[in-house]
Amino acid sequence: MALSLGNQAPDFTLASTKGNDYTLSINQADKPLVVYFYPADFTRGCTAEACSYRDSFDVFKEYEVDIIGISKDSVATHLKFQKEHRLPFELLADTKLKVAKQYDAVMPIVNVTKRITYLLDKTHKIVAIYDSLFMAKKHIDEMMRQVKAGKVS
Repeated sequence: MALSLGNQAPDFTLASTKGNDYTLSINQADKPLVVYFYPADFTRGCTAEACSYRDSFDVFKEYEVDIIGISKDSVATHLKFQKEHRLPFELLADTKLKVAKQYDAVMPIVNVTKRITYLLDKTHKIVAIYDSLFMAKKHIDEMMRQVKAGKVS
């Protein structure tokens, strides 16, 4: 079942680049969040997207909104990607696509994470969704527009 605006975001636990498990309800309790799913580390579009989030990180922080990226890649691959591109946010490894399936973020047939972004408010209700495989930069622009419009307050 696809997630929609106003739905409660499914809780999950995944391995993180911080070296421990990340659980949405624990690590993000009472805090808004951008959750972005992407196909793979080190690909052109995904690198551009991650670097755009990095370059906009201070703006999101100003609004007290955290960012996490999720793909099928392993933590080891995420760590290399994070280091090479100086990403200041956590990347989570969904190697079995369990969470991606909960978030309607799996490309059928090829069985990889698709590019979709969710903005969650402090109670983890979905307040914005942007779904576009080829418009990586627009994900950041749309989330920033929604944050500045007060969607997470």
